[in-house]
Amino acid sequence: MAAVVSSSMPAVAVAASRVSETRSAKGGVQTVKAILNGPIRFGRKGGSSNASPSVAFASRGRSGSLGVTRRANSVVVRAAEGNGNGAAPTKPKRPEYIPNRIDDPNYVRIFDTTLRDGEQSPGATLTSKEKLDIAKQLKKLGVDIIEAGFPAASPDDHAAVSEIAKTVGNDVDEDGYVPVICGLSRANKKDIDASWSAVKHAKRPRIHTFIATSKIHMEYKLKKTEDQVVALAVEAVKYCRSLGCTDIEFSPEDAGRSEPEFLYRILGEVIKAGATTINIPDTVGITIPDEFGDLIAKIKANTPGADDVVISTHCQNDLGLSTGNSLAGAVNGARQIECTINGIGERAGNASLEEVAVALDLRGQDHMNGLFTGLSIEHISLTSRMVAEYTGMAVQPHKAIVGQNAFAHESGIHQDGMLKNKTTYEIIEPERVGIVRKDSAGIFLGKHSGRHALKTRLETLGVSLEGDELMEVFNRFKLVAEAKGGGVQDEDLFAILSDELYQPAELWHLEELQVVSGRTMPTATVKLVGPDGMPKVFCSVGTGPVDAAYKAVDMAMQIPVELLHFEMNSVTEGIDALAITKVIIRQANSELEVERKFQGSAADTDVIASSVKAYIHALNKLIDYVSKRRGMPSAFDGLGAEDTISTASQEFGAAHQTR
Repeated sequence: MAAVVSSSMPAVAVAASRVSETRSAKGGVQTVKAILNGPIRFGRKGGSSNASPSVAFASRGRSGSLGVTRRANSVVVRAAEGNGNGAAPTKPKRPEYIPNRIDDPNYVRIFDTTLRDGEQSPGATLTSKEKLDIAKQLKKLGVDIIEAGFPAASPDDHAAVSEIAKTVGNDVDEDGYVPVICGLSRANKKDIDASWSAVKHAKRPRIHTFIATSKIHMEYKLKKTEDQVVALAVEAVKYCRSLGCTDIEFSPEDAGRSEPEFLYRILGEVIKAGATTINIPDTVGITIPDEFGDLIAKIKANTPGADDVVISTHCQNDLGLSTGNSLAGAVNGARQIECTINGIGERAGNASLEEVAVALDLRGQDHMNGLFTGLSIEHISLTSRMVAEYTGMAVQPHKAIVGQNAFAHESGIHQDGMLKNKTTYEIIEPERVGIVRKDSAGIFLGKHSGRHALKTRLETLGVSLEGDELMEVFNRFKLVAEAKGGGVQDEDLFAILSDELYQPAELWHLEELQVVSGRTMPTATVKLVGPDGMPKVFCSVGTGPVDAAYKAVDMAMQIPVELLHFEMNSVTEGIDALAITKVIIRQANSELEVERKFQGSAADTDVIASSVKAYIHALNKLIDYVSKRRGMPSAFDGLGAEDTISTASQEFGAAHQTR
């Protein structure tokens, strides 16, 4: 398993660690390309799911709320609604929500499935709190429907969907806007019961049920005839109605490869049974835009009752055409587009919400017959960053709208054009989607800077801190400033915020660390403080300093785990840059628990310390999760120190197991 270590930290000690070495052409020096993306956590350390009111980007409400993130050459901050270097075009008001129709024929509903289809991305895992945080952010963005999950999949998923329905699904704005909360279910009563019991708490609940309709799916997966499939679909929709659900979406899975005549038939029958939205999924991403647009037009023209429901699109990105297909569907009559933040999802992903949103914002009026959405696109960057951070799925640098290079210019010709007129090479102002490039405020943050200078700079970046929170960040800032020779940059500040304020509460934390490496046997000594407040010192050897340190931590915490992923990035350039480490682990003894992955991250100028702290953060998450699953008090909920240690030893195995 290869590590990702920044080229701005040459010859780092990680060269001898458990991760694979990558030698440079000159030999002997390990370098791995830096992504230059530091983490930002959302939610106060040790607190509830809501961040401190003093942290501006966690505040409630859509109008005027602040957003913060960062990229290599720019800083993402807030953009009050309608603000930015270029004013947003005036668009019509969001029409009143009615399940089976939209009174404004040009309005396109945005159905976000990040929390359901997006979480099905290989490697993406979200805790219930993270799902709730994302749902709150999606509401700020203004999506019409949030598909919060697949409630029948697991008790955890059901609980998360239910909590989102109770909170986000009842948070009504002054203008009456509140998102629909949707749960996915297969076309059977058990799934439908689970979905309804989870979403019914929302002001606007929806059940989304589906069954495959392509010949290949019916023959090999379902082993059913067309008549049987139609009967199951109709029965499912009628059962949704019998429960009291009046907002029902039906999807014929693999519609892109289904026979059109059969689609017209089954869609007509489910409309007659009570479906209010008909979603047309290109499940395997096989269609191209003109083909998919034609399919939507024919369904609209040939399906009995199609004028009495909302037609939707759900396009996978296997050929890289999901955004184009979705827009082609809208031009041909679809008035709901299903998509995900950053385009995450099964295989190659889904239609990207940010691409769809900005395309409709820029071209909807003049090139798509006046189509528009109700999104507040100034929240796009913050939402993208939150999803990337929580899922552990980095955004590719050249990703449209939200990639770190989306508004960066290196070519001399391009730079000349940009200096003369930004519209020569930019079709949208970055401020419109929540990105503001660094200004010339003139504040140089270094080791001689005081709290006022730091507080002022943070406020320009959209972060308001007071009291103890400011002191925590300031004290860490001074340590980083003394370690760095070139001053503390904005990227460093975001990493400090992440490490000091927005990490989970700690059951165990690292107090001291010492490593010895080189041609001798790599050795690490760690001093950890557990829930009893007593320091514990352990020493171990390994293939490198990180491996040795991780084994020493294992000896202290007695939790057998597998390290699935190790990634290290530099925040800025230079040998004194902060290192951000991300790790993903899972419990090694699968007989004890389901195979769930846990992510940890940490930042430090010491790459070994950064690595160890990230590992401990992930272990703390694992302990808390397993404790809750077994009905024990959470490790973070005040369990007695000695009891916690005893319980952990009994539950995870008293003897250290080498990974």
